[in-house]
Amino acid sequence: MALLTVKGLSVGYGSQVVAENISFEVNTGDYLCIVGENGSGKSTLMKTLLRLQKPVKGEILTGEGLKENEIGYLPQQTVVQKDFPASVREVVLSGCQGRDGFRPFYSSDDKKRAAENMEKMGITDLAGKCYRDLSGGQQQRVLLARALCATSKLLLLDEPVSGLDPKVTAEMYTLISELNKEKVTIIMISHDIGTAINYADHILHIGDSVFFGTRDEFLGSKAGKFFLMMQSRDAGTFTPPKTRKTMKKEDDVNG
Repeated sequence: MALLTVKGLSVGYGSQVVAENISFEVNTGDYLCIVGENGSGKSTLMKTLLRLQKPVKGEILTGEGLKENEIGYLPQQTVVQKDFPASVREVVLSGCQGRDGFRPFYSSDDKKRAAENMEKMGITDLAGKCYRDLSGGQQQRVLLARALCATSKLLLLDEPVSGLDPKVTAEMYTLISELNKEKVTIIMISHDIGTAINYADHILHIGDSVFFGTRDEFLGSKAGKFFLMMQSRDAGTFTPPKTRKTMKKEDDVNG
C-alpha cells in the first residue's frame, strides 16, 4: 500500500468547494510537487491532508504504518510567526510535541532528536539565538528542523522558499533534495515551478483540471505545457525544465 492515497477528494470550507476530483498516490521516497494557479486550492489541499480541516468529499488513506502524528509540516510563514520571541532550540524542540501527545517536559530523546536535526540543517551554532533575530533563510532552516522532529517519513512543505533570495532558495532546495535522498517523502507546494519540478519526480496540478503523473508526463501533457507557458508569460523569461531524457543525453555527451 502507498504511504498516502487520495481518492476522489474535494476540498474547501464548509460546503464551498475550491478544488475537486483530486486523486493521487505517494509512495515512500517520492518527491511530489503541487502546482496550480493562485487560489486553486493548493494550501487548502495541504491542510486537508494534515487533517486540519475536513474534506468536503473523498478519502485520504495512509499506509506503510504512517500515523497522523508522524507528518512534518512547514507552513507558509506569517508576519507574527517571523517575530516569534523564542530561542532556536525551543522552536525546534516544539516539533516533538505532536509525537507522543502533550507533555510538560521534553525527554532526553526529544532533546537528542532536536540536536541532530539542528546539526542536519546547519544551525547548531544558532541554538541559543532568538528566532525573530534570524534572517529569512535561517528561519526556514529552523522550521525545517522543527518539522523533522515530528517525522522521519513524510514532510509537507507549503511554499518553503517564498520570499528568499536566489542563493538561499537554491540552498533550501538542496537541503530538501538531500532529505529526499535519505528516503524522507516530500510533498511540496511551490510557486517557483521552473526550479521546483527539476527536483520532483511526480507533479500534481490542480485548477480547472487535475493532472497527476510523473514529472516527464506533466511536461509532455497539455496541462503542463499550458501552465508553463502561463508561468513564462507572467515571469517575462522562463527556461523550460529539462526532461529526464534530456538530462540523460547531456550526461552521455559529457561523460
